[in-house]
Amino acid sequence: MVRFGSLTKDKGTGKRPVPRYSAEVRERVVRLVQEQRSAHKTQWAAIRSTAEKSRCSPETLRRRLRRTERDAGQRPGVKTDERERLQALEREVRALKRAHEIRRKASALFAAAEFDRYTKYHTP
Repeated sequence: MVRFGSLTKDKGTGKRPVPRYSAEVRERVVRLVQEQRSAHKTQWAAIRSTAEKSRCSPETLRRRLRRTERDAGQRPGVKTDERERLQALEREVRALKRAHEIRRKASALFAAAEFDRYTKYHTP
């Protein structure tokens, strides 16, 4: 990954550099959209206007606004902290399933080896 000031670009993908904004800037831009909502006919118009001023994608700003609304309880959906907790639990479940599968295969392997050893020495 190559950094250009506050822009990053993957070497192999050929994609455009993506600006990285601090959490403070993101919060300020979302707050600005909420404040400017009454000055525009639609929320999307307020988002587009603010996005042009802040040099970020309107879609990115819309997603940030939706997340902020969900976290504040103004919009239905899973809150950010709940989503992070759910993802952590899903990772833990995947790890436990992998460990269980390894133990199951090892148990079957040892059982087969024990059976072979028993039949080798105890054949009539």
